[in-house]
Amino acid sequence: MTMMISRGFRALAKGLALTAGLVAATTGGASAEGAAAKQLFGGMKLPSRAAPTPYGFYSKGCIAGAVAIPVDGPTWQAMRLSRNRRWGHPQMISLLERLSRDAPGIGWPGLLIGDVSQPRGGPMLTGHASHQIGLDADVWLTPMPDRRLSAKEREDMPFTSMLKENKFLTVDTKRWTPAHAKLIMLAASYPEVERVFVNPAIKKKLCDTWSGDRSALGKVRPIYGHDAHFHVRIGCPDGAAGCKPQAAVGAGDGCDKSLAWWFTDEPWAKPKKDPNAKPPKPPRPMQLSDMPKACAAVLQAPSPDSEMAATFGGATAVSALAAMPGNANDAVPAIAAQMPELPDVVPIPLPRPAGY
Repeated sequence: MTMMISRGFRALAKGLALTAGLVAATTGGASAEGAAAKQLFGGMKLPSRAAPTPYGFYSKGCIAGAVAIPVDGPTWQAMRLSRNRRWGHPQMISLLERLSRDAPGIGWPGLLIGDVSQPRGGPMLTGHASHQIGLDADVWLTPMPDRRLSAKEREDMPFTSMLKENKFLTVDTKRWTPAHAKLIMLAASYPEVERVFVNPAIKKKLCDTWSGDRSALGKVRPIYGHDAHFHVRIGCPDGAAGCKPQAAVGAGDGCDKSLAWWFTDEPWAKPKKDPNAKPPKPPRPMQLSDMPKACAAVLQAPSPDSEMAATFGGATAVSALAAMPGNANDAVPAIAAQMPELPDVVPIPLPRPAGY
């Protein structure tokens, strides 16, 4: 047994050394220890060949054995395919497919699915702070058209905000429809969904106008942005000991002072600056060493044969993924040097009330 454990550690060390070498080749000589975690995880093409397992928290973690939602389904189309963010835990992907199937029944023709997670989760090269453990997904507030979009259209189609352009936190009633409200509340109604993030103005609109069952309205949480899409978050799967859960939402429908706070000056006021203070240092990017220890193994693990082999297709396909022989890890392919450097996180007013 001791010899087997020793061999296991040697194999892990060898794999991490391989990852380090590949990272050095793609980051101008930087080692895996010196490279930002977003470069390591953002460069992965395929998931790890393993049983689906999230590690860490929604904003600091990774996922083993992720599966991809198919690009097209009867009632959904995946968007922004070049980002390679169609990956998630099978329970997340299954939920998206279920929501898409149920949506036509409430007058919504189908889903345009945005970012879920990267093949192995982790921080992204651009965009989100969360979406790291395969349990978050974005759904556009644009209904699916009655035709299949081309690859170019999926990249170029603009987002449509539900807010008035020149009026603070106000829903544009020319764009917002009862079907938008029904879709968000449908998503919130599923037991496995813990939160649905929307713009504060959309939350207020629901508080003011929703006349159906309000028992799930408390799951709908106001947060900056999220005016052209909503963000669905499910809880840690049963038995996922390495997954760090988020605190439960409070009782009630959330149409209280915690919502009113977003419509005051406090969250939007610019922080006071000391004219004599030294300029703050730029924030240190998250490193692999900052993440759960299991994420190092997830990063260097072998991958399945192809993207198709890891595309969600029911319980049989998911089980087969964990058992199939793996290819040598392609680890971190070259990261396009011309990729624009966008902020890691969309600015969010701080501090925010607890419970988000």
